[in-house]
Amino acid sequence: MKKTLTLLAASLVMVSCSAEPRTLKDAFKDKFLIGVAVNQWQCSGEDSLGAATAKKHFNSIVAENVMKCEEIHPEENRYFWDDADRFVKFGEDNNMFIIGHCLVWHSQLAPWFCKDSLGNLVDAQTLRDRLRDHIHTIVGRYKGRIQGWDVVNEAIEDNGDYRNSDFYKILGEEFIPLAFQYAHEADPDAELYINDYSMNNAGKRDRYVKLVNDMKSKGIRIDAIGMQSHMGLDYPNLSDYENSLKAFASTGCKVMITELDMGALPSVNRGANVADKVAYQKELNPYPEKLPDDVSAQWNNRMDSLMNIYLRNADVISRVTAWGVSDGDSWRNDWPVRGRHEYPLFFDRNYNPKPFLHKYLNDK
Repeated sequence: MKKTLTLLAASLVMVSCSAEPRTLKDAFKDKFLIGVAVNQWQCSGEDSLGAATAKKHFNSIVAENVMKCEEIHPEENRYFWDDADRFVKFGEDNNMFIIGHCLVWHSQLAPWFCKDSLGNLVDAQTLRDRLRDHIHTIVGRYKGRIQGWDVVNEAIEDNGDYRNSDFYKILGEEFIPLAFQYAHEADPDAELYINDYSMNNAGKRDRYVKLVNDMKSKGIRIDAIGMQSHMGLDYPNLSDYENSLKAFASTGCKVMITELDMGALPSVNRGANVADKVAYQKELNPYPEKLPDDVSAQWNNRMDSLMNIYLRNADVISRVTAWGVSDGDSWRNDWPVRGRHEYPLFFDRNYNPKPFLHKYLNDK
């Protein structure tokens, strides 16, 4: 009898030790996709720890940079596919929902795209032709392999005006529905999204609601509105943020949280005395080693409040995507000065989950 009990106890220990810890994709599987932006080093395996974390915890990926125009279409008659191909294969190999980012954006745009050989803006028909070629070529290459596309990115100013980009200067408001038309032609089964930051602002929110409703009334396919969520400890107001989320859902589109990160450092004081370089550097980079416990607690509490917003609106949210795997990957590092250390993502620099996630990972 004693021997039997000993064997049973040993068996239970072995089962306990071999049980896999819960993952984020397990925790939210009945709510929404949990996604992450990945870079070329993770997709190539060069960043093996980042790749392993992405594979383990996330069921959706978005291309951080490798599909932006200056990377994938650097010259009019030349495309560069290597990094984008590796990104798509990484997603396919790991059974992920793959999102291409982004087809039309004024920033990180190849310099030739809206200009003629003399550096002047091209005429409207030339830009229509270039847009169609760009979108048909990229979306067509990955037809049936990429499930969704950020078609137009950051087209509206915070006050609701159209951004005065080269696309707008040449084509006016037409460039947005045109881009969606071309994307749908290239892959009729792919989901199509519009994406922007500061979506809590009333002017921007109201413009996007009108824009999306107008497009839908004309039969133009648009499946989701992406709320980039680059946040700080003191912005945005979470009530305004949730109200915008509900307003976007009222269009009948799904809402996607597309570029989630939250800075833990104080907002940069542009009026600081830069002549005192040591003091200025310290102000910009106050926590070069780790966050103080009180700041870490504030960050985790605010992120927990955000997750609660997402969970209570899970009926209209189809995806929540972190903009990078770990703190070390974030675009917020080294900005606005080199050496600045930020702490904005779900996983720390050692790929450990932040405390706000523990209740999801431990809840069996």
